[in-house]
Amino acid sequence: MKILQAVVRNYLETGEPVGSRTISKYTDLNLSSATIRNEMADLEEMGYIIQPHTSAGRIPTDKGYRLYVDCMLDEKEKELDEIKGVLLQKE
Repeated sequence: MKILQAVVRNYLETGEPVGSRTISKYTDLNLSSATIRNEMADLEEMGYIIQPHTSAGRIPTDKGYRLYVDCMLDEKEKELDEIKGVLLQKE
């Protein structure tokens, strides 16, 4: 999931396909480029990212964007639930 998030964020920032080395450099995953490439290949097989051409990095698909947004919404809902809980306790 962290690799997909990194691909989506980087692609949204740059508009260019994202390579494994970019993810390795700019995330705190502490994974080698080869490991990231393998995980990206798995994400590609599952339909979350695509490789526009052989020598390019990967870009998110509609399915990849959907999962990214759903995860963001889940995180925000958890935050709101925590805030509601704190407010109810104070009340």
